[in-house]
Amino acid sequence: MRIGLIGTGRIGAFHARTLRGLPEVAELLLADADPARAATVAETVGDATALPSPDALLAAAPDAVVIASATASHAELIGAAARAGLPTFCEKPVAADLPGTVKVLEEVERAGTVLQIGFMRRFDAGYAAAREAVRTGRLGRLHTVRTVTSDPAPPPPGYLPLSGGLFRDCLVHDVDALRWVTGREVVSVFALGSDSGPRMFREADDVATAAVLLTLDDGTLVTSTATRLNGAGYDVRMELAGERDQIAVGLDPRTPLTSVEPTAEPGGGVAWDGFLTRFAPAYEAELAAFVALARGERANPCDGREALAALRVAEACEVSRREGLAVRPA
Repeated sequence: MRIGLIGTGRIGAFHARTLRGLPEVAELLLADADPARAATVAETVGDATALPSPDALLAAAPDAVVIASATASHAELIGAAARAGLPTFCEKPVAADLPGTVKVLEEVERAGTVLQIGFMRRFDAGYAAAREAVRTGRLGRLHTVRTVTSDPAPPPPGYLPLSGGLFRDCLVHDVDALRWVTGREVVSVFALGSDSGPRMFREADDVATAAVLLTLDDGTLVTSTATRLNGAGYDVRMELAGERDQIAVGLDPRTPLTSVEPTAEPGGGVAWDGFLTRFAPAYEAELAAFVALARGERANPCDGREALAALRVAEACEVSRREGLAVRPA
């Protein structure tokens, strides 16, 4: 297959290495808003061709496209790929807001193409094991779920106004994982946020830390917390408690959590430094799944409608934070 990759920043460069290593990918084409960056990544991964622009890449008629460019470009690029009839993988989000997301998904449906969205936790071994435990009844009736997403340091100040905010950019991953693992829908959210910390959060009208209480359609209660200021390290976990058993995802020697109990075993692992190291195998697995999808060998593991459902919950969280009320996702 000839695969085109648009966007060669940090995650794009990672995807380029992954795609180059897949036996099904015979040719890799790269493009970026900065042509020099695409050329550098092409040279680094080897056996890849850098093209001068995303338009040039689409004009080269690859068999499928991977989009890892800046968020603001996603909607336009997905639409262009759909009109060209190309199977497309895109990092979340589909678009910057709900109306834009709906519009893009309608265009994809009219074109009759496939769109896979990059919610990589669906390909993580721990989340997959949790899904199996819930779906097989190992936990019994699920009554409580707790999720944590904590970044070790804030993103660059210029990123915040373009990110969509902590709920849409960060906590949306927890929402997607929650829906995927439990098979349930969120029917109510009550969200709080704090902008304490660096001034850049207040300047961007964003929050640095958030806590959300969600109710699922079977009555299960969920607490989700997220922060950009977790100095101990990158921490992503999900705990699921049922009437028979309780399990945790993301709890291992590299979890940046220290027990102060005198009988506790001392931690010995080096904390995760970020999402690319923590979820590297998941990122690789989701691109392998996309190549199989583009070849017609498997069903879509995360289509645009799944991303839309998660975004609706994230939007409800933002509304709840601003209004101080419980909100039902629209």
